[in-house]
Order: sequence, then C-alpha cells, then structure tokens
Amino acid sequence: MNLVALVLTVCMLANPNSCRTEHLYFETRGSLFQCMALAPAEIAKWSENHPTLKIVRWKCSFPDKDGET
Repeated sequence: MNLVALVLTVCMLANPNSCRTEHLYFETRGSLFQCMALAPAEIAKWSENHPTLKIVRWKCSFPDKDGET
C-alpha cells in the first residue's frame, strides 16, 4: 500500500507560539493530487474535532521509509 501524508502545522488558540505537527495518512496511487483534493474536507473535519487548535499551514508529501515525512 502506498501512502501520502497530509502534514498539518497546528498551534494552540490560547498560545499561538505553541505549535506542533500532525500527520494524516491516505492511500495513494502514486500522486500527491489525491491528497491535495481531499485536504480541504479532511482539514475541516480535523478542525471540528480539535477546537482549541488552529491550522496555520498544511502540505502533502510522501512519507519516508520510516513512515514520517
């Protein structure tokens, strides 16, 4: 199975300097296009489930061999 990662940089609303990276993984057919197309809906869902965090940046990438981007 080939995976692509939606990489989110998220910050706490109460402390905007406190940020971290979150990874959401999708099965892919060798292209980042699928991730780019799915990203807005997945970002909206993720945001609803994490109301104390704000997404400040996102990108799609292929995970390396260890499963990280």
